[in-house]
Amino acid sequence: MKARSFISILSAFIVISCNSNKVKYDASGNFEADEVVVSAEASGRITTLKLEEGDTLKKSQVVGTIDNENLQLQKQQIEASINALHEKTTNVEPQVKLLEDQIKVQHSQLDNLERDRVRTENLVKADAATRKQLDDINAQIDVVKKQIAVTEQQIKVQKSNVATQNRSVLSEKEPLQKRVEQLQDQIQRSNITNPIDGTVITKYAEQGEVTAQGKALYKIADLSTITLRAYISGTQLSQIRAGQQVKVFVDSTESKYKEYQGTITWISDKAEFTPKTIQTKEERANLVYAIKIKVKNDGYLKIGMYGEVQLNSK
Repeated sequence: MKARSFISILSAFIVISCNSNKVKYDASGNFEADEVVVSAEASGRITTLKLEEGDTLKKSQVVGTIDNENLQLQKQQIEASINALHEKTTNVEPQVKLLEDQIKVQHSQLDNLERDRVRTENLVKADAATRKQLDDINAQIDVVKKQIAVTEQQIKVQKSNVATQNRSVLSEKEPLQKRVEQLQDQIQRSNITNPIDGTVITKYAEQGEVTAQGKALYKIADLSTITLRAYISGTQLSQIRAGQQVKVFVDSTESKYKEYQGTITWISDKAEFTPKTIQTKEERANLVYAIKIKVKNDGYLKIGMYGEVQLNSK
């Protein structure tokens, strides 16, 4: 009996020893990243594309250019047309100055006639001049006043006509200016600007190739934090919540695991059929729920790598 008991204890010890490095996990899945496919925003020949797979790029970094010489020429042509509009306008100042000088002369004549009228009125009172002479001077004064009024009206009409003419010419400026802005936007889009901080995963195009608007140039992803997409059964839903800390394990050697701290960021509200490559804590269930766990990447984690999860991180 003692021998049999000793053998049982020894067997149990051997089993425990063999399983000491085996991680008991509640869910498993594969690592993925939020990938961004950067496409061309303009059509033409790629003049520069300064990136390779594995390169780390910064957000808003210009990594290449697409030939925009034709757009530049169109912009210059329209800007020249805008400048030419000013040459088509009429400067009303010289004409107005002539009329204003004419008014000055007329006012001078009026001043002289009014002085003559005063003298004539005095002479009439002294019976040294006739009433007809005074009437003639008054008539001349009325004529000069009417001439001044006509000249002032001519100035107003001249200014109005020239302003209308110039507005008609300059009305072409705004549409041309909008066209310049459109071309400048297209020129700006010919610069290949990286949208996020991340690592180039795949390069689809090379310098010298002709590309088209919307054609993929490269794929980039931020690998500083990577996502483990795992699956849990319905009975495990009550054990988790968004923001919960969990343990994540990946293979390090044949018998060892690397451990990471992860945070549950998303829990699916819809059940789906279990993927064939995924196993949960219990026997394979027909329906499972997907969860996403964010894990800070130390450079070891790769897209597609297999990971295991312990929901109780304590």
